[in-house]
Amino acid sequence: MTKTYHASIKIQGIVQGVGFRPFISVLANSLNLNGTVLNLGNAGVRIEIEGSKKLIEDFVERIKSEKPRISTIDKIDIKWSERLHNYHDFTILKSVDEKGESLVLPPDVATCKVCLKQFNDPKNERYYEYPFIACTECGPRFTSVINLPYDRPRTTMDDFPFCPDCYKEYTTLGNRRFHAQTFACRNCGPKFVLKNKHNRIINEDQPIRTAMELLSHGNIIAIKGIGGIHIACKSTSDKILKKIRNRKKRVSKPFAIMCPNISTLKGFAEISEIEEKQLISFKRPIVLVKKSSEYYLSSLIAPGIDTVGVFLPYSGIHYLLFKYTNEPAIVLTSANRTDEPMIISNELALKKLTNLADYFLLHDRVIYQRCDDSVILVNQKIPTLIRRSRGYVPQWINTPINNEEVVVALGPEERNTGCILKKGRAYFTQHIGNLTNLDQFDFQINAIKHLMKLTRTEDAGIYACDLHPQFLSTRLAHELAKEHSAQVFQVQHHIAHAAGLMAEHNITKPIICISYDGYGYGLDGNAWGGEIFYSDYHNMERIGHLQEQPMPGSDLCTKFPVRMLASILSNIFSTNELWDFLQNGYVNHFKYAEKEIEIMLKQLKNKMSLLKTTSCGRVLDAVSSLLNISHVRNYSGEPAMKLESCARKYRKNNSRIIPQIKNINGKTVLNTSYMILKLIDLLNNGVGKNEIAYNAHAYIANGAADIAIEKCHEFNLKTVGFTGGVAFNTIITGLIKKRVVESGLEFIQHCQVPPGDGGVSFGQAIMAASKEN
Repeated sequence: MTKTYHASIKIQGIVQGVGFRPFISVLANSLNLNGTVLNLGNAGVRIEIEGSKKLIEDFVERIKSEKPRISTIDKIDIKWSERLHNYHDFTILKSVDEKGESLVLPPDVATCKVCLKQFNDPKNERYYEYPFIACTECGPRFTSVINLPYDRPRTTMDDFPFCPDCYKEYTTLGNRRFHAQTFACRNCGPKFVLKNKHNRIINEDQPIRTAMELLSHGNIIAIKGIGGIHIACKSTSDKILKKIRNRKKRVSKPFAIMCPNISTLKGFAEISEIEEKQLISFKRPIVLVKKSSEYYLSSLIAPGIDTVGVFLPYSGIHYLLFKYTNEPAIVLTSANRTDEPMIISNELALKKLTNLADYFLLHDRVIYQRCDDSVILVNQKIPTLIRRSRGYVPQWINTPINNEEVVVALGPEERNTGCILKKGRAYFTQHIGNLTNLDQFDFQINAIKHLMKLTRTEDAGIYACDLHPQFLSTRLAHELAKEHSAQVFQVQHHIAHAAGLMAEHNITKPIICISYDGYGYGLDGNAWGGEIFYSDYHNMERIGHLQEQPMPGSDLCTKFPVRMLASILSNIFSTNELWDFLQNGYVNHFKYAEKEIEIMLKQLKNKMSLLKTTSCGRVLDAVSSLLNISHVRNYSGEPAMKLESCARKYRKNNSRIIPQIKNINGKTVLNTSYMILKLIDLLNNGVGKNEIAYNAHAYIANGAADIAIEKCHEFNLKTVGFTGGVAFNTIITGLIKKRVVESGLEFIQHCQVPPGDGGVSFGQAIMAASKEN
């Protein structure tokens, strides 16, 4: 007779909100194994099971190989016993809340294929075209969960009691909605209503159809989705795009568009296999793709650049939008005023968005956590996160830093995210944005506290933040540290970039790291942004940088790139030569013409306490102005992005300018004034704008690579990393990578964390924990 054993199995990972307990129950019953399964809050899932040792071992192996597609298993612990409980069946027990070391909740998940089949089946009365269709493998998770363990009473779906049919699905073993927490049908679930800006209901019977008819006639619609409210309009009409830009006061910043399917998308964009894989993944991010020669949508969607941000439907409401319109794509952008959080409540939408939207398509399910759409760029065949939010949060990243004290990092001022580092795992908040007003500041505090609640982090020993003393996030770190008797650890911006890159690649040995972006408060009080580090968690040394350039008018140089152009040339031209140069082609790009130039030149000549910068972003902006591509920065990165689009049109990839590198005060410096002078020579010799734009990219990339390679040999290192906002630039990234790899060294770039400011909080946490160790 086969001996019976009792096994207590504890599984850690993303095992709640993914149909894990129902999966375990079905699997156990198929093997005639009896026992129980229950959620343990952050401690994972515990299974008590009895049967032959061989059957239980097979059971465990099948858990690993057949687990739900959106789950992850980090650890399985098994304790064997001969003391039996003599179970008579297999039961899902009520959840308990135990403390664990991980966050077990998955991100929001796009509608699965099986649900979509039911959604499109007219015979399925309860789910046919029901916007909130979901199951154990898809639907809202992070945005709807109030607390853990993950059960319906702790989600915003608790407001919608099951009808008899839904309850039967919920309690029937083997049903795909068995113990699914956030589903409902049209008989008992949330419903949409269409309102005008005066809060009056329009066509109660067919709100979605009517909304899309109104959109097709040129109206702008506010649509409440899974993680927030979007503003939607046609994508083919310049007139409508002008209207939405005027209303949002968004001069030229690109809009994202949603497309019904890949085949339609291929009608106006070039899609690689890697990009397509990202587009159809359950995360459903916005993916930046290249406009094709057949591009026929409005040029005002993404003016002046050769890419467009596209994503596919990820919930029932999105599929319905395209059922009732012939538009090949819909502009879908976050419903908020500039630098304010995305609106998530019906009341606030009708209060704040009446100047933006003509009509409001709203549902009655509460969104507990707002969560913007994630954005991805494929760079050197590697999916690179520009914004890490819906579909990714709250999934953690493992790091090589096993910290004892919990670190809460508050991030930078722009494109802010927060990060909690706990026992070597990094947990990120959703995208928060620019901390320029109290609403955004409140959003940051709320997001951090919610993440602390989900990770069962009652307190932190260290609060990490930026070095800049005036940032709101820096002030918050000091306030929280004082409140909880904790330490504050301030991390220089570009050092945080470098540390984050190393940690996401699990690197523990020193590397040379190129950290290029627009701005970061430097250790010397100047504006850094073109830095090269000997990178070690315990010793970050600045060993090289771009040439220091004065910034007359400080932030005015960021807003108006022609001022940066003049500044860079002031190191080479005399005052009279610079006056003549600006008069002959650029005077109209100064707001106050000759008078402004005169004052600026006086500042440059007298060196009147001018802030200095090594920013790569400002150099690219200056080239953009030189070539008359962009003279006003209306959104972050605009002049540089338009310059990159121009450079991509040059097909020969020949570099005409040899990087000029010299040693200044013990640092290796790339001369950018020399580069601008040589670009002017090319311009005067009739070389085309596209080729000149490419040469600017090549000079910066090759110069950075040459310094990094030289320093690797000097310090006997084998790896070069590239991080910062400029690491989104595919030309510069590609050229640095090519030069580094050809020299026999390893090249690394970001793949899990944004290279830009969205990843800074991660690097802050890593540096703070490293100092603790």
